[in-house]
Amino acid sequence: MEAYSHPLYSCRKCRTPVALAEDLLSKSFVAKSGKAFMFSQAMNIVLGKSYDKPLLTGNFTIADVYCNTCGEELGWKYIKVHEKTQTYKVGRFIIEKAKIVKEY
Repeated sequence: MEAYSHPLYSCRKCRTPVALAEDLLSKSFVAKSGKAFMFSQAMNIVLGKSYDKPLLTGNFTIADVYCNTCGEELGWKYIKVHEKTQTYKVGRFIIEKAKIVKEY
């Protein structure tokens, strides 16, 4: 088992670590289930196919993010942005708060 720094966020369903607390950038995002967090990196995830999607702040190309252990859909990764003011999101991960648990 790989050693991770704590605290970290794990998949609520299977407890696989998916993001480190030190990579948390923002808690002010909204996803399907409500609140969501933006992370600079994620781990133990699988990316789905990229597709275009209109979101609250504009049109984006995103890929859904799944836990690589149990397959739970966790959120998405920004692949491409179409508005220049949103370029900071490229490569970032949005993970739904309801899908993860913070562990210490």
